Amino acid sequence: MTGLNMAAIYIVQTLGSLYLLLVLLRFILQLVRADFYNPISQFIARATQPLLRPLRRVIPGFAGVDFASLVLALIVQMVLMAIIIKLMGYALPAILQLLVWSLVGITALFLKVFFFALIISVILSWVAPHSQNPAAVLVYQLCEPVLAPIRRILPSMGGLDLSPIFAFIALNLLDMLLVTNLAIATGMPKGLTLAL
Repeated sequence: MTGLNMAAIYIVQTLGSLYLLLVLLRFILQLVRADFYNPISQFIARATQPLLRPLRRVIPGFAGVDFASLVLALIVQMVLMAIIIKLMGYALPAILQLLVWSLVGITALFLKVFFFALIISVILSWVAPHSQNPAAVLVYQLCEPVLAPIRRILPSMGGLDLSPIFAFIALNLLDMLLVTNLAIATGMPKGLTLAL
């Protein structure tokens, strides 16, 4: 693989992954019922609207789940993987295998979003516990559906919230046992996605 190909892979992977992240965030923010009028939510909505609008005509949402965003994320991931595979100089795999690899990549990114949101929320709870910054509010809204069930199970620790520790453990276990094993079982090459 030439240096030019490596540079092209880096550019495609970085820019494509940023857009994929926006699409997946749109799906997740709607899933957790985050504030749609938050400026960051509005930016994500505007950035993803051009490709999402045509899909929404054929793929309706159901029970508050935006399936069009999920399908768009899957399509973007498949296209990115296909481009990267071609730039690596390999033949494209069967469409079904590419679909499975894309599902693995999306699942990995989904878990990473929550993992880093939890890290940010823990840091914010130390340095700016009652911040009304739009980014901080969105991070808290993103983490609450993950942390709330854990808080219901854990006994009160006198104001000390240990739920993020258990959420980190659960996310890491899912990543190790589910995502990594699926990637290995399906023969997914390394370097196809930044999330793995």
